[in-house]
Amino acid sequence: MNIVTVIQARTGSSRLPNKVLLPLSGKSLLERMVERVKWSELAGKIVVATTEEESDNIIEKICKKNNLLLYRGNTQDLLDRHYQAAKLFNAEAVVKIPSDCPLIDFRIIDKVISYFIENSDKYDFVSNLHPATYPDGNDVEIMHFDVLEYAWKNANRKLEREHTTPYIWENPDKFRIGNVEWETGLNYSMTHRFTIDYPEDYEFVKLVYDELYFKNPRFGLIDILDLLESKPELKTINEKYNGVNWYRNHLDELKTITPDQTKII
Repeated sequence: MNIVTVIQARTGSSRLPNKVLLPLSGKSLLERMVERVKWSELAGKIVVATTEEESDNIIEKICKKNNLLLYRGNTQDLLDRHYQAAKLFNAEAVVKIPSDCPLIDFRIIDKVISYFIENSDKYDFVSNLHPATYPDGNDVEIMHFDVLEYAWKNANRKLEREHTTPYIWENPDKFRIGNVEWETGLNYSMTHRFTIDYPEDYEFVKLVYDELYFKNPRFGLIDILDLLESKPELKTINEKYNGVNWYRNHLDELKTITPDQTKII
């Protein structure tokens, strides 16, 4: 199976502009993000999908410098951007990973992809998000290319184009949806925040890198949780945003998301 992993990235984030360029242990956030995904054994071809905006020329430069595959496309229509990138690289299955998760554990990436491969005849789409149980920032979604293509052809709502996959997981009557839950039985999705949207998120992630990266660049979820147990003050840095995600703005439009899966700020 030709798997293509698409990491969407742009400099024009409204809440934290240029966040993918922020430094983490001597390199940009984007470079660290790709580095972690590359440690996955099953991610296949890794493609950075950015926009055609002039401001994202810097992302193209970073990709050329690091010999990374790149696709440049629509700014707002991420469904189109993912589809075109996947098509360009002849994907049979497409993995979606956002670029603002530089603490993502490559073991979790492999777990989700492995589950999809083992059950590819049973599921059209597999993620670890429906429902989510891992700490926020370990987001992995994978689907057959023809499923992504069907969504690309049929999704009409703005949120379906902007967030790539809602048309799929919002229609369990049309698609067979699989989910990977944290094997511990715990649910930290609303209590632990490892993604970057706000300055406090970056401060938290930077300190985690400062503590762990040079001891073991391949540090993972357990290492982070152990660090937070030994230094609980770190967790307070961005805890006011725990549970804050894009669902909060679309609860009246989403059929499969309940209010307890997001936080209003």
